[in-house]
Order: sequence, then structure tokens, then C-alpha cells
Amino acid sequence: MYFNNIHVLIYLVVGLVGCIVGQLVGMMNVRLINGEKVFEKGSLKKYKIELVPHYVMMVTMFALYIFLLYTCGIDKSWHTNITTVSYFILLPLLMSAFVVDAKKRIIPNRLVLTIFEIGILFIFFEGIMSPTGISFALNRLEGMILGAGIFLIITLIGGLVAGKEAMGMGDVKLMGAIGLFFGTSPILIISVLSFLIGSIVSIILIITRFRKSSEYIPFGPFIVIATIIVLFIPQDILFEYLWFIFSGQWFLKYLKK
Repeated sequence: MYFNNIHVLIYLVVGLVGCIVGQLVGMMNVRLINGEKVFEKGSLKKYKIELVPHYVMMVTMFALYIFLLYTCGIDKSWHTNITTVSYFILLPLLMSAFVVDAKKRIIPNRLVLTIFEIGILFIFFEGIMSPTGISFALNRLEGMILGAGIFLIITLIGGLVAGKEAMGMGDVKLMGAIGLFFGTSPILIISVLSFLIGSIVSIILIITRFRKSSEYIPFGPFIVIATIIVLFIPQDILFEYLWFIFSGQWFLKYLKK
């Protein structure tokens, strides 16, 4: 049986790998939340002691890996496959950022730096091997600058207007690192989506009184959700829906009724 020209057994293998990765991410999150180093002397012994199943993360990574394989497929072009591999590596790091920021309201520098290092590594590899590597690398680097720049400007303006930090510098660094994996156009969509999702969720939390209006709400999870959406949904479809929302067409359509 095949789905998107990929045998179901390959999906099963990739899903099982996702389960293993999910368990590792869960264990890593515990250490990051506790302020411990992920790898240190004697850490293997500690991992054996902490070997508790992280079922939610395992199921999440199982589903994400299968969806990613179905969405990206296996192409004859090594360029496409390398990009897919980079997403397989990026996803667990994003999920770690999601959990740690949601619980500790901080995105560890080491985690963001790891995403950045992996992004640079893939850009460097593709820049050497691909005929279009230079333009590809430039687009990814521009994505890094654009992603970090947008959030830095918003952070600075928010600080001046509200007199307090609108979002953490961890969010700025995370957007810059993610930009290395996507380039200019997708990072713009990720930025808009993250603010849209963040606004909706924040309003719901305030209305339901789960959060006070003056209470800080971590923004990292919204960035992660927006990034995953961009991974799985084609950009043209996302752009069409975003244009429909922000152009006011939905309101005009409502008035016509």
C-alpha cells in the first residue's frame, strides 16, 4: 500500500523514529526546565534514572514525522530530500522550544544556538553542492535577518510604547534561527501567522480569565505553531487565507449577506 508514492512500511519506520525522538525530546525538556545541562559528565546515568515515558511528546513526534514525510515525500532530487531532512531535525528542536518556553517563559540560548548551527550547516552543504547554492544561501540568510529584524523592531517599539518588554529576546533569536531554514517569503508568513495566533489565543485566555491582561504570555509556542503550519500547508494557500483575513474581504462578504 502506497501513500504519496511512499510505502506504508516507510511511514511506520519514520513514525517509530519519531517516537524515539519524542522520548529523547521529553527527557531533554525535563533537564532544560530544571536548568540543567542536557549533556554533562555522568548524564547517561542520570538519563537511566529519569527514564520515564513521555507519551504525549512521543505521539506528537510520531504524528509530525508521518505528516512531514507525506507532505514532502521522497524526491529524486537530492536538494529536496536534504531540505526534508533539515525539517526532520528542526521539528524536535521546535517542540522543545514550545514546551520549555510555555513552562519556564524562556527559550534557552543553547537550544536556539543549536537550531542556528544546524541551519548554517545545511546552508553551507547545499551552497557547495548545488548549482544554485549561492542564491539559495543568500535567501536563507536574508530570511534569518528578516525574521530576527521584524521581531527585534516590535520588541523595541513595544518597550518604548508600553514601557515593558513586549516579547523576549529569545523569540527574536528563535525567529532568526528559523529563518535559516525557510528564507524570506515563508518567514514573513510565519511572522504574520504567529501574531495572528498569539492574538487570538491571548484574547481567549484573558476572556476566560486563565491569564490577566497584565500577565506575560510566552510567545515562543505561537512561533512554533506558525512554523509547523507553514511546513504542512502550501504557501499560496496560506497567503490566500491571510489576504482574505487582513484585506477585510470576510467583512465585505458578511455585509453582503
